[in-house]
Amino acid sequence: MEWMAWTTPVAVFFSAIALMLIGMTVWELLSPTVARRGLLPLTTTRGDRLFLGLLSAAYVNLAWAGLSDLPQWYGTGGSFVLLLLIMRWG
Repeated sequence: MEWMAWTTPVAVFFSAIALMLIGMTVWELLSPTVARRGLLPLTTTRGDRLFLGLLSAAYVNLAWAGLSDLPQWYGTGGSFVLLLLIMRWG
């Protein structure tokens, strides 16, 4: 793995994604998902909402990095809140 630049933030990011996927897999095995319609204009499962939440969080982080001079941690916090909102009510 020496060919990659594994800084602490990068390692934390990928570890968090891996833990989310493992957690969602265990949750799905214990309690199969039921497709439902929430605030999003389509019927989604838990996995769909996780994917859409992660994609939205990535766009928020990119927009924050490109349009703001404030610390990136604020953008990360906003992204996390958006992910939680999509997972809960999406």
